[in-house]
Amino acid sequence: MYHATIAVTLRTSILDPQGKAVEHAIQSLEAGSVRNVRIGKQIQCDIDAGTQAEAKKTAETICKKLLANPVMEDYTISIEERT
Repeated sequence: MYHATIAVTLRTSILDPQGKAVEHAIQSLEAGSVRNVRIGKQIQCDIDAGTQAEAKKTAETICKKLLANPVMEDYTISIEERT
């Protein structure tokens, strides 16, 4: 059993209005040193696979087919073995 953590974010070339709104709110809190806020999503799931490579392949498949829009979003996958 493996645990996958998947982070999906907008590509840097895509405008992130939600991130901009949060950035402005942070600046209004006088934490002005915060810049380039981007909002994304994190998905966690357990994958029943024989090897870490198989678990990563399964995670890649669900990202490509369901979780991420390949035109606008990038994703990263982290796989850990569950004991």
